[in-house]
Amino acid sequence: MSSLAVLWCDNHVLAIEKPAGLPSVPDESGDESALDLARVWVKQEYRKPGDVFLGVVHRLDRPVSGVLCFGRTSKGAARLTESLRERQVQKTYLGVVEGELSGEGLLEQTLLKDQAANRVKVVEHGTEGARLASTRWRVLRSEGRTSLIELEPLTGRSHQLRLACATLGVPLLGDLKYGAQSALPDRSVALHSLRFCTPHPTREEWLRLECRPPSGAWWKVATGVRVHSGGSLVEAKA
Repeated sequence: MSSLAVLWCDNHVLAIEKPAGLPSVPDESGDESALDLARVWVKQEYRKPGDVFLGVVHRLDRPVSGVLCFGRTSKGAARLTESLRERQVQKTYLGVVEGELSGEGLLEQTLLKDQAANRVKVVEHGTEGARLASTRWRVLRSEGRTSLIELEPLTGRSHQLRLACATLGVPLLGDLKYGAQSALPDRSVALHSLRFCTPHPTREEWLRLECRPPSGAWWKVATGVRVHSGGSLVEAKA
């Protein structure tokens, strides 16, 4: 069994650092998933008999790394999901993209997913089955032939950030599905869930869950990005 890096755990919330290459939940591959590892960790940490409940709140694509949050109780999972649905959660990602880019902006697209191909495309507004995707983006720095971009998804659409980068003309490193020139050595995509800020499901506090970018050479451009040293922070609600 792979090891698990836990960022935060209390009675209602468990947050972990998902490495690239690990599926968030069990899939058709049959490979070990983050959900599987998290259940084992809770069972061992708290010496729980029987099955362990963990509610899936959101997911990260298999080749993407970063903060992944679960509900440890049905109440916790339901309220975290509600916070996401009501857009109370702020998610911040870092991406390393091919090419030089500058500036910032808001990108709005209408996306349609091809389930069979597991691929998303931009379509005209009003297309049956399509959904609006809104993404704030800001270039943090450019070095050589790559740029570091901060991405904030205002909606939660499949492959939203990956397609947003491709639309800006700078696909994420390693993202062959959306235009990258070559694969990365570990088959990852250079997209990282840096920060997940959410109202706590049962307390009058905010949870700010963070984890540093991976150590791959292509992430050196992210050196110096500010992350809370403890990996998590509790703040009083305003």
